[in-house]
Amino acid sequence: MPFALSLGPMPLFRYKARNEFGSPLKGTLDSSGPEAVALHLSNLGFIPISIKEEQPGLFSDSFFSDFQRISPEDLIIFTRQLATLINAGLPFLSSMDSLVAQTENPRLKKTLLQVRRDVEGGLFFSDALIRHPKIFSSLFVNMVRAGEVGGVLDEILERLARLAEHEVETRNRIKVATRYPKIVMFALLVAFVILTTLVIPKFANLYSNFQVALPLPTRILIGINDAVHQYWYLMIGGTILAVGGIRHYLRTDPGRLWWDSFKLKIPVFGPIFLKTALSRFARVFGTLTRSGLPMLQTLDTVSTTVGNVLISRVINTLRESARQGKGLVQPMRVSGVFPPVVIQMVAIGEETGKMEEMLFKVSDYYDMEVEYKIKNLSASLEPILLVLIGGTVLFLALAIFLPWWNLVSVFKSGVGG
Repeated sequence: MPFALSLGPMPLFRYKARNEFGSPLKGTLDSSGPEAVALHLSNLGFIPISIKEEQPGLFSDSFFSDFQRISPEDLIIFTRQLATLINAGLPFLSSMDSLVAQTENPRLKKTLLQVRRDVEGGLFFSDALIRHPKIFSSLFVNMVRAGEVGGVLDEILERLARLAEHEVETRNRIKVATRYPKIVMFALLVAFVILTTLVIPKFANLYSNFQVALPLPTRILIGINDAVHQYWYLMIGGTILAVGGIRHYLRTDPGRLWWDSFKLKIPVFGPIFLKTALSRFARVFGTLTRSGLPMLQTLDTVSTTVGNVLISRVINTLRESARQGKGLVQPMRVSGVFPPVVIQMVAIGEETGKMEEMLFKVSDYYDMEVEYKIKNLSASLEPILLVLIGGTVLFLALAIFLPWWNLVSVFKSGVGG
């Protein structure tokens, strides 16, 4: 390769170039000098415009690139482009060079450059990816390894891109479906804060001038207002400590197990979480099985990518059963997690030897179920929102207007006396 990369540290060069259609490109590359960068860009079909060495510094772009977020869309584009280049017959290192040059995300560019170095140094692509666990999941690494062993890396990368696209699409549909409830909850919170900080203090001063017994809702609201004004710093500190403590607990094994079990029991959302996890289980299981990965390694990978600790533990039980040659159906029945339709399809797959085909049908079935649930999510949440809004409005109305009736009674008795 004319653009040789060593394993030692090399200067970082920032370049600007144009492709064959005249569109501008920019990015960074590690190289021995500007001439090597220019030669590398020319080999890719790009016309170099400017090449400048990036001076290292505490707040340089390379410093901030370590904190740059790599979105699922970035990985989807990389995966699909790499699959296309490999399928077109381009050598792997040349394909990586092209992707490094075109990747706009600084952190992903830096990671891909390191992966390319490791591969050029003699590592397998999957072994180079496993060095970056925060970017490439165990599912990604194991499927790439299966593609390397079977000689179908381009096909595996294409499947990975489709899996990631499906995950992103499902996540976006849930965001859209929950947008209205989020707006309603935010509006209620804003209304409550305005009432307790601006309206209630004035009413409290007015009520204090009269010897009138205030109703319970009013006393509660005034008590909240007094607590907010007098102990706001304790509330903020307590909230920060509580959130930090909860987040720390949820990172522990018992915490993750409790949270994932609790998510499956949440009204309205619980069935969506369960069906999504089952769809992912079936699709990943089927994809890895079709890729030729051994059953035990497949189940091990599925257990780490299913996205729910409770279901992951059940899958580990399936793996132990498979290790002992007992099959998957019986432990699935005992678990109480898998619905009958999943168990029946897996049983048919074991009997007919068409496990991946049955698993894909299970995944398609639950994908349709999840899509239906998400489409009707707003309708399912409307009764809960109506009760919440109605209860909040009723409480605030009683707290504000009930004392006026008492004041009116005091005025009438004063006038009558």
